[in-house]
Amino acid sequence: MRPLTEETRVMFEKIAKYIRENLQLLVDRPDGTYCFRLHNDRVYYVSEMILKLAANISGEKLVSLGTCFGKFTKTHKFRLHVTALDYLAPYAKYKVQIKPGAEQSFLYRKHVLKSGLGRITENTSQYQGVVVYSMADIFFGFRGSSKVYSRLQKSGPHGYFGVSSSRHWGICAARRDTDLGWSSQDLFAV
Repeated sequence: MRPLTEETRVMFEKIAKYIRENLQLLVDRPDGTYCFRLHNDRVYYVSEMILKLAANISGEKLVSLGTCFGKFTKTHKFRLHVTALDYLAPYAKYKVQIKPGAEQSFLYRKHVLKSGLGRITENTSQYQGVVVYSMADIFFGFRGSSKVYSRLQKSGPHGYFGVSSSRHWGICAARRDTDLGWSSQDLFAV
């Protein structure tokens, strides 16, 4: 596990797409100082106190430490994981709330119609990263907006809000019981 070097810029650009200037609040938190560490092409978000305690464990035996924020691909692009959503959602600059009828559409990676939008942050620009919430303030995932807020206001009720990329999927907040007797949470890669 090592500190980020040249990967820092790429990762922070991706995270800043969703939380903008609140990026500093992610590192300097009131409950302690947190940092990002790289291990096996995955970026982990961990408190410095836990990092000091884990210094005695060798790198080969360490599986993970802290919360996995994302991973670097072979082409050195950074992909956020849904596990980062718990930390990005409170600091998100642009938020979208969708109505209960449109939640399934979002979770199955389809466009969200304008009639399915509950609320949207004003001045959301095109291709801007947004965090998607339900009307009960449960966050589902993050996506890129495909329309400018001003154009969305002018479109009819069946206009698409949509997504800019099919790579940004959501998570299913509902838990599903299986025949095996255990419940799993449906997670989709981001």
